[in-house]
Amino acid sequence: MKRIWLTGASSGIGAALAEILLTQGHFLAVSARNAKALETLHRGHPQQVLLLPGDLTDPRQVQAMGERIGQVWGHLDQVILNAGTCEYVDAGVFEADMIERVMRANLFSAAYCVEAALPLLRKAQRPHLVAVCSSVTYLPLPRAEAYGASKAAMRYLFQSLRIDLAHEGIDVTLVSPGFVDTPLTQKNDFPMPMRWPVGKAAAYIATRLEKRPLDIAFPWPFIAALRALALLPQRLQLTLGRRMARPVTEESS
Repeated sequence: MKRIWLTGASSGIGAALAEILLTQGHFLAVSARNAKALETLHRGHPQQVLLLPGDLTDPRQVQAMGERIGQVWGHLDQVILNAGTCEYVDAGVFEADMIERVMRANLFSAAYCVEAALPLLRKAQRPHLVAVCSSVTYLPLPRAEAYGASKAAMRYLFQSLRIDLAHEGIDVTLVSPGFVDTPLTQKNDFPMPMRWPVGKAAAYIATRLEKRPLDIAFPWPFIAALRALALLPQRLQLTLGRRMARPVTEESS
């Protein structure tokens, strides 16, 4: 059985994935701000769950989490960096602080976790590093400047790490979901084509992680459509994007 560190385990894909991994018999270190949700996982699987609640945007807290894992387990077989957030930009009242917030929650937190996890992964026989990115990085979309930029940066970070860690035998997998029915996406006020239930998404990820692929992207028709649109001339992409964009309101102008 694997020893796995899963971030963002309190809700959405992370919580559903945690249940699957625990049912499979793996040992799970779970991180999120919502300590009560993590405690629910612990009550259901007290011998398998290591609680690591805290703020992943705080490098000192993340380092302490890594040290705790080292003390209890000694190593990590797999790290699944799933924690993240989403905020939508209103270009009429552009807020640079929002970009920083989302970057810190998505990109910087992942980097802090990599720093803490790599020494533990290097002690495993078949280490595996997994980062949950997003299909939004395939095509620029309206209002997605903060979220898309953070996930695009994550994609580049982990694709580069994949190259630099290959000689150590550390496999790196990127997960690129389309729309999934989670508490985060339930706040969206726009159409979400081909949206998957969270349980289906988690099961899809868990099944494919066993083969340690370079990428896991779903649903395939949605991913294929985004990739095809990304091949269009930029002027045409701009025209399509403008049709999806909302007009600037009087309040934000």
